[in-house]
Amino acid sequence: MPMAEASAERPLRVLHLILMLGETNGQYNEHCLPMVGRRDLSVVTYFKPRLTPPSEIALYAGDGSLRGFFRALRRALDAEPYDVVHAHAPESGVLLVAGLFLWGRIGRVGRSLVYTVQDSFHDYSLRSRALMLFVFPSYRRIVFCSHAARASFPRPWLRLAGRRARVVPNAADLERVERAVAGISRPDAGPFTVISVGRLEPVKDPGVALAAFSAATGGSDRMVVVGTGSLAADVVQRAAQLDVAERVRFTGLIDRDDVFRECARADVFVSTSRGEGMPVAVIEAMATGCPVVLSDIPPHRELADGADFIPIVALGDIDGFAHEIRRYRGMSRAERVEVGRRGRDHVTARFGLPLMHERVSEIYGEVAARDAKPVPA
Repeated sequence: MPMAEASAERPLRVLHLILMLGETNGQYNEHCLPMVGRRDLSVVTYFKPRLTPPSEIALYAGDGSLRGFFRALRRALDAEPYDVVHAHAPESGVLLVAGLFLWGRIGRVGRSLVYTVQDSFHDYSLRSRALMLFVFPSYRRIVFCSHAARASFPRPWLRLAGRRARVVPNAADLERVERAVAGISRPDAGPFTVISVGRLEPVKDPGVALAAFSAATGGSDRMVVVGTGSLAADVVQRAAQLDVAERVRFTGLIDRDDVFRECARADVFVSTSRGEGMPVAVIEAMATGCPVVLSDIPPHRELADGADFIPIVALGDIDGFAHEIRRYRGMSRAERVEVGRRGRDHVTARFGLPLMHERVSEIYGEVAARDAKPVPA
């Protein structure tokens, strides 16, 4: 553990800015929950939270308005000094800096600012891309969630980040996954099951997964679609058009541990996504021992590097995805279990939270304001 944390008389005080605190929020699940008891954690949200964090995490909740967010942020800054203030979205990144300037706190607090880029450049809206032109020069460290995400940014943005840029690949709470799926095994008999987990949005291309399932399966085979989004109604309609509606179960948003259990019971996980930063849902599925089929995008290739047993399929290639689903369907249960075991070993070695937290701790050590004192309102 870096000296900044290991030798401290008290835990690092870290303030996270999270737009929406919910069950599926990666910043909460990867940066906050696992660090309870190891860091002194506080969270400011922009929207009303969808869950209540443990009592060890101080929550300053916004109400979905600018006034509500700034009120929550100011209460958090008044409560105590922080060693690190960590923003995770372009909007909160800009608003934080604006608030610090407005309240005359940029000089001291600004030295401890960390910003994480959670996605690839082309997956951000034009507004978010523009906001990051202001964020990148304002933070002490700019952290990209994968090498692929960093490589996706044009030169003007990378120049603004300069030598302050770092790469810390996203990771998953593998211990939590293991606890959730303990005792669950794929049945020797029963329907062959395909699972897809993710937002039902155009960038995830859920229609391709449905069409591939329809082309590759039949009879008692089943598909589980986890998630919701603007395409939810369209995807249900598409299943009906493909005449697979009775074989597809749409779960909507479900508890995260239940997502792990669904993956643990499935025979293959399919991601047809057209854009990612570093896909935590895929890492989690692999951690359950579920084989995966992935679309051909740089973050998926980075994840699959060194794992030649992971099939990569061209974007939008329904026949290609159907071919891979059919191939897994033709395997014996033992063969699929072996592929799943290799996938679990792969993510355990490279994408576990301890590795991510070690690297994040190093970055926090570079910026931590250990001499921080309360700043008058």
